[in-house]
Amino acid sequence: MKKIYLAIFAILGFSLGLTFVPKFWNLIGLSNQPVLENEVVMGVIGAIIFIIFSALTYDYVARTVKRMEKVINEQSLSILVFGSISTIVGLLLGALVSIPLYSVQIAYLNIILPTLIMLTLGYFGFRVGTTKIDEFKKLFAPRPKKGTEEILERKADDYFRKYKILDTSVIIDGRIYDVAKTGFIEGTLLIPNFVLYELQYIADSGDSMKRVRGRRGLDILNSLQKEPGISVEMYEGDFEDVQEVDSKLIKLAKALDGVVVTNDFNLNKVCEFQNVPVFNINALANAIKPVVIPGETMDVIVMKDGTERQQGVAYLDDGTMVVVEDGKHFMNEKINVIVTSALQTAAGRMIFAKPSHSQTTIHE
Repeated sequence: MKKIYLAIFAILGFSLGLTFVPKFWNLIGLSNQPVLENEVVMGVIGAIIFIIFSALTYDYVARTVKRMEKVINEQSLSILVFGSISTIVGLLLGALVSIPLYSVQIAYLNIILPTLIMLTLGYFGFRVGTTKIDEFKKLFAPRPKKGTEEILERKADDYFRKYKILDTSVIIDGRIYDVAKTGFIEGTLLIPNFVLYELQYIADSGDSMKRVRGRRGLDILNSLQKEPGISVEMYEGDFEDVQEVDSKLIKLAKALDGVVVTNDFNLNKVCEFQNVPVFNINALANAIKPVVIPGETMDVIVMKDGTERQQGVAYLDDGTMVVVEDGKHFMNEKINVIVTSALQTAAGRMIFAKPSHSQTTIHE
């Protein structure tokens, strides 16, 4: 890119050198020197001057271009298309309105006024095109058939909930890989750069627990990317005015009309409050757990004491806690219990049970 930039300025400098260098020789009194008035020499002098200028300004121009690219990448295709068309229309209107002003016999005014009018109308055209997209879509959309006018309209485009934006917690958790592999999540899994940086920061942490979790998250990302049936993309942009990763995720989901995928309870609530669609892996896990009916029996191993007197605590294979009455007497034993009730909470599910009568009698 830098070589192309320098080459363009070198060609431009060569052509301008042929035009302006002779005038400069006349100005300093060197117009009668055959060597200096040679076209090749004058062109090379102009090219050298412009190459030096381009080398000094390249870094600034490159940063400006990158900022423009980032802004453009953060916009949807509809905004870019409607914004470009409306800007062109505004510039054409400005050119038509400015035609009478070219005949004004005032120095520079016949150039400045038309330029200002074209820039102003071009800007207003861009603003109208980008802020009235929904109205333009309704204007050009086919009219509904009779009797369908009352159908609820939904704001949707090509990217409507196409992207499933993963947060750090759900990547480290790892279950997203198994869920995506089954095909239950449609669309594209989107990994923002700021989430990847946070994972890398955790993986480089001095805390061994955090380091293991961060490396597990990076391994999950690699597995997702290598899986042929899963579509994974990276989001290169960032929101420099926002510091927190959760806030950036919500802002990105709004910009792309995507869905946040997480198992963070607090992020889930914030997304719901801001009307951002969210998939919670913990909610999915709770929804597919087998239903337990009071009176049903099951075999469990009492692992530890409960909070209340004589209680014992066991766990099912999926991690569900089973509180067993009088279970303290069967510590580290496999017993048959009868379910008395089940409690569903935001944190998960708890099952209350008691040992079956026959086992209690035998144990006594």
